[in-house]
Amino acid sequence: MAQIESLIREGGVHARLYTNESIFDHEMAAIFGSTWIYVGHESEIPARGDYLRRTMGKEPVILTRSATGVSVLSNRCSHRGNLLCQLERGKKRAFACQYHGWVFSPGGELLEVPFAIEGEVDRSKRGLRKARVATYRGFIFATFNEEAGTLEEHLGNAAYALDRACDLSPQGEIMLRPTWVRHLFQANWKMLSENEADGYHVNFVHDSFAKGVSTRGKYGNILQEDDEKVVAVSRYLGNGHTEADYGPTYSAPMTWLGVQPDRYPEYTRAMHEAYGAAVADERMRAGPPHTFIFPNLFLAETSLVMIQPISVNETINWHTPMYLKGAPEELNRRILRQGEVALGPSAFLTADDAIIAERQWLAISGSPAWLDIGRGKTRERRDDRGVITSHYTDESASRGFWEHYKGLVGDKAYTEGA
Repeated sequence: MAQIESLIREGGVHARLYTNESIFDHEMAAIFGSTWIYVGHESEIPARGDYLRRTMGKEPVILTRSATGVSVLSNRCSHRGNLLCQLERGKKRAFACQYHGWVFSPGGELLEVPFAIEGEVDRSKRGLRKARVATYRGFIFATFNEEAGTLEEHLGNAAYALDRACDLSPQGEIMLRPTWVRHLFQANWKMLSENEADGYHVNFVHDSFAKGVSTRGKYGNILQEDDEKVVAVSRYLGNGHTEADYGPTYSAPMTWLGVQPDRYPEYTRAMHEAYGAAVADERMRAGPPHTFIFPNLFLAETSLVMIQPISVNETINWHTPMYLKGAPEELNRRILRQGEVALGPSAFLTADDAIIAERQWLAISGSPAWLDIGRGKTRERRDDRGVITSHYTDESASRGFWEHYKGLVGDKAYTEGA
């Protein structure tokens, strides 16, 4: 038996971290069963009785709203383990098991046991497993770990990315609508997570996109490390959170949406009224975040991505547009179209990333190889918040991701042959 932490060293990680089944199983407990997991947005369950099916790692859960607020419950009857909700979304006053008819409240309490025998079932102890729930700017997170710190502690420096997304709305809120697109990656979930803030791959994997975008300076000649045109940066924010910040590449409001500042005057007017002209113009210039929030949320500029592990080499990549509440519908339609171009089934980015991740997993499956994540170590700058900033093509974000991962998995042993 060997320890997982031995597979992580300065500037390198071992292939087994992506391909070993016993390591994957441990991650589901040590990470997805112990840390704060993104499960949904308040706009998806606006009314009492609304519910969604989601997962926390491999645990099926129900995200629901009741009279007392938002709850996240195990989607598993406490009697014989049957799946309570089969539909992806709906509205229920209570959750009834179709196997033996046990009924649970939206808060998880056991309400009814058909043909109950007196004294055999203590309803107070047979409710559904219930997660701790916390929200930030409408984003809902949950954890089954009673000893986990607060959500604010988990988010740390990444909280500003959620602020950045919401503050593009004149009402300070983003909205999600029911439609999600899901891609199955034949790859390990960490390959998706690492890739979200990796600027090194863009000119190769997304060559056609990089050549075609109007904001050429966002990517231009990233292979020339001293090229002053490359002003986008890579950051490690702490707690496993990473970022590729494109804000410095935008010289005028709305560049991130590919339009001139006067394209949506109604939106500009609403932003000025809400925040004042100077603050609003700076927010509309800097644009949305490109930030990964450990372990499963990616703010992909104007789209939201959830990463769902299925097995050691299967991951579902969910994505949906983040609409701006209070913005004109024509602007939100453009956000929809932008997401289709970047992340949709025939898009420029997701299909490329899926192919690369699958090829990488196939190439290292069963391999004794060490993988290099040492690029740019000498160029890192750390500020007084502990945020590490480096060149857009450096691997600072990956190094930070793995350092946090190492702290979570601890000295757990794994089975080498698994």
